[in-house]
Amino acid sequence: MIRLNVTGMTCGHCESAVQKALANVSGVTRVVEVDREKKLAVVEGQPDVSALIEAIREEGYEAEAVP
Repeated sequence: MIRLNVTGMTCGHCESAVQKALANVSGVTRVVEVDREKKLAVVEGQPDVSALIEAIREEGYEAEAVP
């Protein structure tokens, strides 16, 4: 699983936007969790992490990989 810290999400719409963006990244098999309170997104699969971060940024949020 790949975990990302996501900042800027403030509501359910934000979570939904991030979830949809991540689901459309090549290599993602499942979006496990997007939680604005935890500032966390978790995906399964073999996507390029930089593509995940870019997809989130395109939605207007910031992200970084959790080591």
